[in-house]
Amino acid sequence: MMLMKRAMDWCCGLTVLLAAAGAAGEAIPALQKQGTAQQLIVDGKPYLVLGGELKNSSASNLPYLEKLWPQLKSTGLNTLLAPVEWDQLEQTEGKFDFTILDGLLRQARSNDTRLVLLWFGAWKNSMSTYVPAWVKKDHVRFPRARNRAGEPQDILTPFGQATLDADRKAFAAMMRHLKQVDPQRTVLMVQVENEIGMLPEVRDSSPLANAALARPVPTPLLSYLAAHRATLHPYVRSLWEARGSRTAGSWTEVLGDSIEAQEVFQAWYYAVFANGLAEAGKAEYELPMFVNVALNRPGRKPGEYPSAGPLPHLFDVWKAAGPAIDILAIDTYFPNFIHWAKQFKRPDNPLFIPEANRAGLPEAGANAFYMIGELDAIGFSPFAIENITDAKTDNLPAAYAVLRQLAPLILAAQGRNRMRGFKADVSYDGVVNTGNVRSHLGGYVLDVSFANQWGTTETAEFQERGGLVIQTGNDEFIVAGKGITVVFSDPSGSMTGVGIEQAAEGTFVDGRWREGRWLNGDETHQGRHIRLPAGDGFTIQKVRLYRYR
Repeated sequence: MMLMKRAMDWCCGLTVLLAAAGAAGEAIPALQKQGTAQQLIVDGKPYLVLGGELKNSSASNLPYLEKLWPQLKSTGLNTLLAPVEWDQLEQTEGKFDFTILDGLLRQARSNDTRLVLLWFGAWKNSMSTYVPAWVKKDHVRFPRARNRAGEPQDILTPFGQATLDADRKAFAAMMRHLKQVDPQRTVLMVQVENEIGMLPEVRDSSPLANAALARPVPTPLLSYLAAHRATLHPYVRSLWEARGSRTAGSWTEVLGDSIEAQEVFQAWYYAVFANGLAEAGKAEYELPMFVNVALNRPGRKPGEYPSAGPLPHLFDVWKAAGPAIDILAIDTYFPNFIHWAKQFKRPDNPLFIPEANRAGLPEAGANAFYMIGELDAIGFSPFAIENITDAKTDNLPAAYAVLRQLAPLILAAQGRNRMRGFKADVSYDGVVNTGNVRSHLGGYVLDVSFANQWGTTETAEFQERGGLVIQTGNDEFIVAGKGITVVFSDPSGSMTGVGIEQAAEGTFVDGRWREGRWLNGDETHQGRHIRLPAGDGFTIQKVRLYRYR
């Protein structure tokens, strides 16, 4: 009888363990479509990354990183983006040391923070500075890229099979280990390499590269060009169509020998390399994977910027060569944030910003509201998050605090035409468009101003102001942000007026609305508009409208 009871207890225990293992397996973070958006699903629910990326070396020493955590937590982030270096992971070929990774996981869990890992492998900012010494010193086995004069660069060529094999092996080992030691799903996504791009010329001119240039264009690229002809970027389409839309031939025969054609050639092989890593990693642990890109300045030609990375004009090449890569992500350090971000939001590419300029800039909070509210971004993350040393004076922590409150509403609205984001547009040269922005939502026209309604507004102030509006019901909206004034009107014209039935400030506490003051008087200019003052930081108002004739 006792033996039978023990057997039953053992079976029950095994059943619980198996059920737990099954549940854990089902909870692997993944991307999932909702309406016109893709969302990051974590623990079975949509997740909004309010992140910060560490400086390159901050995670390479665990005691150093440990001291940063109080400062990091004060920013209000829920996700930390942290590098994992190939040179630390595999100092001796074939021997993997996961000490830093395991310590990073422990520290993140103890601080109730999720992670996005950044694999610094063959390339980091175009260069090959994070590869192990045994790779750096063996230029025969791991050949370098060369310029047109034949001079070697301190950049590994993507045409070296041994380099791909070694990088794949290390990356797969990391993912295999991560699957074993992270049943808590602390890690949400993994970045493959970092800001791949060719410098100081448009393409690699090594013997291996030159040999590849003479071979036929790979069939997957030609098939993609034919299947997506109507939507191809003009950069790629014009090259292909200028050669008669050929469906066979060498790279030169199909695309020509211009510097633009050479960039497409280089992009294909960079993307094939990155896809090889993503495939190897997913074979071990199928987390979402992305690549990031450094942007090109206006007027620069290929070779004058980190060429051949996943830039918008090369998306078609990267999508064709990299089916295992889930996201082409944007690193943006230029003032024209909106111009670039819009190009990375596509039906086949969710918007994720792992490096939204450097942390500490006054416009960071407004940028986060716009990206999330207008472009359904799955996450926002400034680089060098350690730069925020005083959470009380920096505006990003205040913005994150409000976005955390709104996250359930934001995630429910994404992809369903129930949300808009607003921010003053800025040109590459830093010229701010101070005019109003108009949009449509929930049967209303929204006219949004970033100017001070009761006085002058300095040009610099416009960049710090922004917000979002979420439709929560018929004639009901949440308006959140800083320094914006919203006028609601009826699209049918002036014969139908729109009034404010009620406007109330407040906060969300544990998902429940906690109402503050009613604002139907001076604060709404006697019912004329909804105003979120800049001096109050980032705030929330709940608004109910009515129409009259």
